[in-house]
Amino acid sequence: MGEMTFEQAMKRIEKIVADLEKGDLPLEESLGRFEEAVKLAHSCQEKLDKAEARISKLVRTGESGFTLEPLDESGED
Repeated sequence: MGEMTFEQAMKRIEKIVADLEKGDLPLEESLGRFEEAVKLAHSCQEKLDKAEARISKLVRTGESGFTLEPLDESGED
């Protein structure tokens, strides 16, 4: 199937959490699902980090047009 999209991974994590909350899985299966969720969460964080790195803001450069600059990570303009 290949690598999951961010959205697919988040849905899978939600399903795993719901299954674990039911409490009716055997211990080994619970641990396996927990490990899967941790790996998926790590993958999601990597995807978010890459997306953040790509975000740029449009800055007006006088009358000559626009330029792309990296997003200010401090959250300030």
